[in-house]
Amino acid sequence: MVLPVVLVVAFSAIMPLMTVVNYSLQDIFGPNSRFFVGTAWFTEVLRDPALHGALIRQLLFSAAVLLIQIPLGVGLALCLPKKGPWVSVSLVLLALPLLVPWNVVGTIWQVFSRPDVGFAGVILNSIGFDYNYTGDSLDAWLTVLVMDVWHWTSLVILLCYAGLQAIPDAFYQAARIDGASRWAVFRFIELPKLKGVLLIAILLRFIFSFRIYAEPFVLTGGGPGNATTFLSQSLTTMAVGQFDLGPAAAFSLIYFLIILLFSYVFYLTILNMDREG
Repeated sequence: MVLPVVLVVAFSAIMPLMTVVNYSLQDIFGPNSRFFVGTAWFTEVLRDPALHGALIRQLLFSAAVLLIQIPLGVGLALCLPKKGPWVSVSLVLLALPLLVPWNVVGTIWQVFSRPDVGFAGVILNSIGFDYNYTGDSLDAWLTVLVMDVWHWTSLVILLCYAGLQAIPDAFYQAARIDGASRWAVFRFIELPKLKGVLLIAILLRFIFSFRIYAEPFVLTGGGPGNATTFLSQSLTTMAVGQFDLGPAAAFSLIYFLIILLFSYVFYLTILNMDREG
């Protein structure tokens, strides 16, 4: 019964991974012209200053995403109604940004943020901000960050809301009897019960933010300059634009290992917090 699943996984994951590993160890000139180079491509990628810059921008972006979306998602989940007809309305409205395709999100914000005709761009410039995401690196980076917050915070809210709904009413009744404050209820009842949900939210948001591609590519094209050129776009440019399959394969493996390492660190950190608590 497990054999069909094994075959699907082998076809969709293991075989492509082995192909990438094979490409990362060779210098490919054509279909029948390739030479074994060992770890030369890995050395070249690790010494590439352009990729160092992309990694720094990626880490800063993912850190900002987690620092904003996790607290914001928890706070908004606490504000949602727990009973009544507004529950369904709230959940449907929150799910709408998640249903928008990634490239469409970039297009929406491209129009929304234009400094000449876009609603946000015109408002910001009219109140005194010199806003132009096509010409200012900081404006472009912040626009991509706000766009990601709009697109993905709903996921954190929905996960936290589901975790809050799973807390038995007996805990809240005991807190009311003891005269616990709202902060005490959150600190000693809700937050401990949300640790598992928060682990999932942090891992998902880190992985999604670390491999972001379509939204900034459509919105800014990676510019101005390299301000919003993250790792995924650097990898795509190397593999598709320059057709450097060997370095691109080595870079993709390093990219995968970085995501795996950070995800494992997050997982161990939260497990240790849970044991200490």
